[in-house]
Amino acid sequence: MKRETIFKLESPYRDTMRITAFTFGDYDNKESEKACAIVGATRGNEAQQIYVCSRLVAVFKKLEEQGKIRSNKQILIIPTVNNYSMNIKKRFWSLDNTDINRMFPGYDLGETTQRIAYNVFEQVKNYTYGIQFPSYYMPGEFVPHIRMMHTGYEKPDIAREFGLPYVYIRESRPYDTTTLNYNWQLWGTSAFSFYAGKTTEIDEPAAEIAIRSIIRFLTKMGVCNCSLEEGFVSQVIRASNVSSIISAKSGILQRIKRAGNHVIHGEVLGKIIDPYDGTVHEKLLAPIDGLVFFVHDSPFVNESTYVYKIIPSEI
Repeated sequence: MKRETIFKLESPYRDTMRITAFTFGDYDNKESEKACAIVGATRGNEAQQIYVCSRLVAVFKKLEEQGKIRSNKQILIIPTVNNYSMNIKKRFWSLDNTDINRMFPGYDLGETTQRIAYNVFEQVKNYTYGIQFPSYYMPGEFVPHIRMMHTGYEKPDIAREFGLPYVYIRESRPYDTTTLNYNWQLWGTSAFSFYAGKTTEIDEPAAEIAIRSIIRFLTKMGVCNCSLEEGFVSQVIRASNVSSIISAKSGILQRIKRAGNHVIHGEVLGKIIDPYDGTVHEKLLAPIDGLVFFVHDSPFVNESTYVYKIIPSEI
């Protein structure tokens, strides 16, 4: 294992910001394949994302010692690119509230977050496979899955090799062109966004699923040599297939169903409670039979908020 600082940012008021990368495999051989780059937290509240990557560092260190990373292969892990925001509990860049994951491929002479993105992308852009652990723009809990943007470069058949229940494909939007995933694809990397359960708290079962899934994927791609159980036969779903339940009222959210629960049409998913007198403002009902794919997990919910997303039993 090689540990190195790939970017430093001096500060007059705080300790120097350092972005740390871990490389495993045949990293001393310039002719070896840059097989897989894994990037964790780009935002300061992504606790699950940095946790999974820290676990992966420990796992790959053992695999390397056991000779289970194939010769002529390199694996790179960057657990976080934004520890400056993480240690003061802010989601975005602490000085100007910009999102580093909206700054790729970056610019070495630009604003601070552009320079951070540039230096990270220079390290990861030439890898065959790229795995990012992002988070959703709303607080919530997902069933672990691989998410891909429809860019014309996506490869859902390869994504199925992770062995997760679902591969989720959504249409790309104009602002997606500045994300790491999108730019990885433009530079020829097979890129995958791995949604590993929660964001602001540790989800141990989902983390274990993520770790085993990545080792399974890299074994099937010929990067590792490990023996693992077969995963799921992944179902490829599109955003248009997923049914959304949107709140009509605001208040305290009482969740009855959680991510991964199976529900039937008309079943109560949750309730929105008046924060003053405890009356039920609204019952959130399942519009279809299916599986709860996402659930909003903040204690408070506003009007017109996506509270639940359900994958129908039949697509």
